[in-house]
Amino acid sequence: MELGKHIRQLRQEAQLSQEALAERVYVSRQTISNWENEKSYPDVNSLVLLSEVFQVSLDKLIKGDIDAMKEVIQKEEVEKMERYGRIYSLLFIAVAVSAVPLFMCLGTWAFIPWGMLFAAAMYYALQIERIKKDNDVQTYKEIVAFSEGKRLDDIQKQREIGKRPYQKILLVLGSAVFGFAVCILIGFLMHTLLN
Repeated sequence: MELGKHIRQLRQEAQLSQEALAERVYVSRQTISNWENEKSYPDVNSLVLLSEVFQVSLDKLIKGDIDAMKEVIQKEEVEKMERYGRIYSLLFIAVAVSAVPLFMCLGTWAFIPWGMLFAAAMYYALQIERIKKDNDVQTYKEIVAFSEGKRLDDIQKQREIGKRPYQKILLVLGSAVFGFAVCILIGFLMHTLLN
């Protein structure tokens, strides 16, 4: 964050000591030192007082920090989406692979563990969709751009929006075929092993 350096620079330009600035914003000298050394961050009231003392807008006072905060938030969202994606993938595979063995071994009781796996997979799928919605990413290109910390320009975005209905239909059909194929394969393997 750049706010600490900015506060120090503005304080020195105004020819104020840390003690003098602390008195004007109603905090201790140590608090000013912590802000300047980026050990802590001023609260909203202190930011307003600092902008008045230095006679700069709040926007100008914290501009660099806003950009840095956006980067941190973007990075956190990307990491969260990747983590949820890995968890969802593992749960999806577990749901597909465990269906036939569970039902062969437990009969109708298999609905309980299999349902719990399915519910967990759907929870993470919904979390991924929430992140995509919050960050306005839907198509594969948008997701890749988002994970790289980039954004698509408006023309590309409109093209991708036009593709969304077809991509969703293909995704549903592809998932259904994949799930069906895995269940058939596992059923065939279980039948072969038990006979």
